[in-house]
Amino acid sequence: MTDVTLTKRVPAEWERQQCVLMSFPHEETDWAEGDLNEALSPFIRIAQAIAYGEAVYIICKNKEKIASMFCSTRNMTFIEIPTNDTWIRDYGYISIKENGEKKLLDFTFDGWGGKFEASLDNSVNILLHKKGYMRITPLESIDFVLEGGSIENDGAGTILTTSTCLCNPNRNGGLSKEEVEEKLKTYLGAQRVLWLDHGYLAGDDTDSHVDTLARFVNKETIAYVKCNNREDGHYEALQKMEEQLKTFETNEGKPYTLVPLPMTDAVYDEDSHRLPATYANFLITNDALIYPTYSVAQDKEAHEIFKGLFPYKEIIPVNCLKLIKQGGSLHCSTMQVVY
Repeated sequence: MTDVTLTKRVPAEWERQQCVLMSFPHEETDWAEGDLNEALSPFIRIAQAIAYGEAVYIICKNKEKIASMFCSTRNMTFIEIPTNDTWIRDYGYISIKENGEKKLLDFTFDGWGGKFEASLDNSVNILLHKKGYMRITPLESIDFVLEGGSIENDGAGTILTTSTCLCNPNRNGGLSKEEVEEKLKTYLGAQRVLWLDHGYLAGDDTDSHVDTLARFVNKETIAYVKCNNREDGHYEALQKMEEQLKTFETNEGKPYTLVPLPMTDAVYDEDSHRLPATYANFLITNDALIYPTYSVAQDKEAHEIFKGLFPYKEIIPVNCLKLIKQGGSLHCSTMQVVY
């Protein structure tokens, strides 16, 4: 059960959700460089999988056009808001509970340390709130750069993150761990922060977001990317990450149950650049576990692992090769809003 003594906390992803936000590609994003309709296919599949058990709010440029692409729009709401890109995990609301009441936080998004134009994405939360889709839930805008994919939480005051991202000089001027922790305690009610100092994925623009590397499955369990191939360039860093995970303890002082997720066979773009394919980028919804596949041999192994981790949920795979060619994956393209 959740520690009800916490006056402020971030609900865990497995807690009951009101809806999931998505942001679809359009002609003014990088997705337009190829076949835009083809690029939309994984977004459509993800939205359908979410709508299986809850509402999905789809931010888009042309709601009539996007709605026409679905056989059924049950549990779907289409909302026209300008965007730069699709990775709403990093600019969407972060939901918290403060004294038992829901509140939405709108942190600053700067395109992963100024790498990409993000002014439209940074305005989405305020515009969506003004349109009334979040009803009377209070919204607080915060002058602090924090991306949703950069933090994991267990719903009981523990936050898991990476020092490579949150202490990066391109985020908030490069704060120390202690300074970042104070921010996380103030805004998110964090009781403690677990810092990963190792682990990365080639081709990742986020400076090692934790949701590409290690994820809470419940308060006692962490699923993480494990590399067994000594010839793979990720091997050493991910081994060090695993060793660090083994030193972490739960709120009760016990070692976490660690569940390794297979490292995918290398996936490359047309220019032979390696892409950041990862099974850690899964999404927990009310009734389903939705995970990315990449048309590699490890897809089946990942499916069996998720079946064991989430025995009471529908396990839904979505081919995310198109997503990963733009640098993100399934979890990156979604953001849950809790009840």
